[in-house]
Amino acid sequence: KGICLFPAMHRFSVQEERLRAIYELAAGRPGTVVFVHMGVLTVGVRKRLGLPSHFDLRFSNPIDLHRVALEYPGVNFVLPHFGAGFFREALMLGDLCPNVYVDSSSTNAWIRYTPGLDLKQVWARTLEIYGPERVLFGTDSSYFPRGWNAEIFQTQVRILEELGVGENAARAILGENLGRLTT
Repeated sequence: KGICLFPAMHRFSVQEERLRAIYELAAGRPGTVVFVHMGVLTVGVRKRLGLPSHFDLRFSNPIDLHRVALEYPGVNFVLPHFGAGFFREALMLGDLCPNVYVDSSSTNAWIRYTPGLDLKQVWARTLEIYGPERVLFGTDSSYFPRGWNAEIFQTQVRILEELGVGENAARAILGENLGRLTT
């Protein structure tokens, strides 16, 4: 149902010619999404073990996906973590490319790179640009090492309530959008 790309981790540009086969594959299989991790990338287990992460941030700008998303309008691309530190760029991309979605997963600690910005403002601006139909909820929970991250879920649901997001839009964000993309 999905193809995951980690450009910074594997040191490639999403615009490279060799990736056309991946985009063509996704275009030929409705319900396939292309998850593209842009922005700051950390792998918690590597950090805990004291292992270096030699990721290349040069390959992390969501703007790099602009041309690709326009060339493949039938492919749905997902940017995790609101762009993970490239929030402005994620907003621009979403404004220009209707086949780009954004997800809310992670602790969203990247917000510290944008002084004065908080998660409620991130949600408000994201909903303004993407609309509730192109936002996917996520907690970034995992089996190891941290398990289900209820606090992230509760915080995000509270923010949706505070922003006055209606029940239908909340249902879409919290699961229906992803279900629609992968069918």
